[in-house]
Amino acid sequence: MSTKFNDMLTRQIGIEFAASQQYIAVAVWYDGKDLPQLAKHFYRQSLEERNHAMMMVQYMLDRGINASIPGVEAVRNDFESAEDPLVLALEQELEVTERIKELFALARAEDDPLGEQFMLWFLKEQVEEVASMSTLLNVARRASSLFDVETFLARESVGDSGQSGGSGGTPEAAGGAL
Repeated sequence: MSTKFNDMLTRQIGIEFAASQQYIAVAVWYDGKDLPQLAKHFYRQSLEERNHAMMMVQYMLDRGINASIPGVEAVRNDFESAEDPLVLALEQELEVTERIKELFALARAEDDPLGEQFMLWFLKEQVEEVASMSTLLNVARRASSLFDVETFLARESVGDSGQSGGSGGTPEAAGGAL
C-alpha cells in the first residue's frame, strides 16, 4: 500500500527524529552554559520528538505499512546567544506544524479517514508546541537575565511533554514512549 500520505509520513518520521537531535544539541549547549533548567527542558523536548516519531512508526506498523527510518541531517550545535536556540526551536515547531497540516490534508484528499484521525492528535499537539516555544522565547526576551528564565522554568510548567489528549488519546509509540 503506497500512497502519498504514507510516503510523506515516512519523511515526517525523519523530521521528528531530526527535531529530537536538534533539541539534544540545544540542551547540550545550554548545559555547557550552566543553564540547567533550559537544558532540562530541551532534553525533555528531545524525548518528546523521538516519541512522536515512534508513534508514527507504530501507526504504520499497525496498518501494515512498510515503516522505514530515514537518516537525519547534521544539526546546529553553536549559537551566538541564549536566545538563538529558542528562536530556532520556535521556527522548527512552526515548520513541523505546516508539515502536520499537509499530512492531515493529504489523508483527507486520499479519502483515508484513519490517517486523518491519526493526524488530529498531532495537530492538537503542535498548537501546544508552538505556544510553549513562543512563551519561552517571550520570557527570555523580557527577562533581565538568563537566571530569570531559569527561575521561570523551575517555577512554571511549560508544555505538556507530549501528553495532550490524556490517557487513551495519545497514540502508542513503537517500543514504548520514553
